Amino acid sequence: MASLENFPISELSVGLTKTLSKTLTEKDIILFAACSGDLNPVHLDKAYAATTAFGEPIAHGMWTGALISAAVATCLPGPGSVYRSQNLTFKNPVKVGDTVTVTLIVSELKERVRLVVLECEAHNQDGKLIAKGIAEVIAPSEKLILESPVLPEIVIG
Repeated sequence: MASLENFPISELSVGLTKTLSKTLTEKDIILFAACSGDLNPVHLDKAYAATTAFGEPIAHGMWTGALISAAVATCLPGPGSVYRSQNLTFKNPVKVGDTVTVTLIVSELKERVRLVVLECEAHNQDGKLIAKGIAEVIAPSEKLILESPVLPEIVIG
């Protein structure tokens, strides 16, 4: 079974970089719409999306934001971290089949209050910038190594 390991504040340094990648599926779009309540037809209606500048359905912008959140929670600083803030600018759409890679880079540390500032970028498989921003995270104080939970299979339809 896979494990999750964090970086407590004592192990962090400016320049430390971690990545997380995920390929967007149609199922991801449907599940994100169900969880968020965002039913914009540009995400869910192929006929409507075909009439837009995108020509086909695109992911919710916050799906990319959620992928950044997943990278914070599982990679850097990892389990036990707490999100304080995130600014995010969306540059290009994500379409079904795109693989998005999130890169987090420690740009500043305030050890006394365990605050970590992370530069966040997301690129697709072609290297095109999808989104960028800055996150502030409270880093954990203690080392954690946990078994990664296994999520249940969700069937749609």
